Amino acid sequence: MRIAVIGTGYVGLVSGTCFSEFGINVVCVDKDATKIEDLKKGIIPIFEPGLDALVKKNVESGRLSFTTSLPDAVKGADAVFIAVGTPSRRGDGHADLSYVYAASEEIAEAIDGYTVIVTKSTVPVGTGREVENVVRKVRPDADFDAVSNPEFLREGSAIEDFMRPDRVVIGTTSERAQAVMRELYRPLYLTETPILFTSRTTAEMIKYAANTFLATKITFINEIADLCEKLDANVHDVAAGIGLDGRIGRKFLHAGPGYGGSCFPKDTLALVRTAQEAGSPLRIVESVVDVNNKRKLAMAERVVTACDGSVDGKTIAVLGVTFKPNTDDMRDAPSLDILPALQAQGASIQAYDPEGMKEAKEMIEGVNWCSDSYEALKDADAVVIITEWNQFRALELSRMKELMKSPVMIDLRNIYNPDEMIAEGFSYSSIGRPQK
Repeated sequence: MRIAVIGTGYVGLVSGTCFSEFGINVVCVDKDATKIEDLKKGIIPIFEPGLDALVKKNVESGRLSFTTSLPDAVKGADAVFIAVGTPSRRGDGHADLSYVYAASEEIAEAIDGYTVIVTKSTVPVGTGREVENVVRKVRPDADFDAVSNPEFLREGSAIEDFMRPDRVVIGTTSERAQAVMRELYRPLYLTETPILFTSRTTAEMIKYAANTFLATKITFINEIADLCEKLDANVHDVAAGIGLDGRIGRKFLHAGPGYGGSCFPKDTLALVRTAQEAGSPLRIVESVVDVNNKRKLAMAERVVTACDGSVDGKTIAVLGVTFKPNTDDMRDAPSLDILPALQAQGASIQAYDPEGMKEAKEMIEGVNWCSDSYEALKDADAVVIITEWNQFRALELSRMKELMKSPVMIDLRNIYNPDEMIAEGFSYSSIGRPQK
């Protein structure tokens, strides 16, 4: 089989590469000529563990290639995947679908036989129908089916998620399209992966409902953590106690500074707008969005409180700025709210992140970016852990104390043991755990 993937962002590049690993011939398309040339040279535009090696392997095998020519890639393809960006639109929070529709028009002009046009981008419910309408308008004679195939990839674990998914969701009622999609995902049948065929609109709703539910779990445990602090309870134990209930599950019950990234913020907001326009508002999701936005700013106040009520003239070391570890993604990261808020109160920031500093430098001004954790700690009045990279989990506490002006740690990811930190002479604060 042969497929084309339009867009070499996170979803497009990971999906295209993994399909080629399945033995399918894949051509990835992007309008950015520099990015395409870099990919041909093996230079990967995003950080995702294992992706560089997998791209190299499949390029060398001849199954994976890159081009700026959409017509060349689409011609003769059995399926074309739309994997372009759908950022939140300024002003109303809706997903910006202009890239999706532009790609649909170009695909319509290029297809030359029966083709399955697959929307892989995260799009509001009803977008698949509009993609079909766009293609029909451009090419009334075209032989195609428009399909929804949402992605469920976690940044930092995307290859594993694609190769061994919990499920594959495919939205189409066309038997011809189902046959093509079954063949594309045939390797997953061998591992008995559940493959769910639904209508297009149902598949689109599944994606939004899944991300919103996970965002709700995160926000729920964050609010429980705040209550734990008031009542001298331990949110770690609470999360363990409720997570062992099979109806609830343990995942996404980790208290912290709020969710960020490329999916949850824009998807929750888009679903809220869709529900409002449909006349069926989602009050729970509206609250989730509001609570999460306020929480990020509240984290800066926790730092101020830990610094005796003022950070004016103080140096704050920050460890981790990406929204999660094992990615260089800064989109809607809590650090984008926390650092400027501390700077506004007079703090000087010196920060380190293993992968995110290049992007962060363009988004946060006035930060002293350091070469490693210990350089960031030098002469700091306090240290804030925002992202739980593994290398931050076992810092040399004695060395930290020697480097810092005062041993103050605000652990927004709860990766250290409070008793051990206090025993080492640190003034230590975390999220939802008793302060001693």
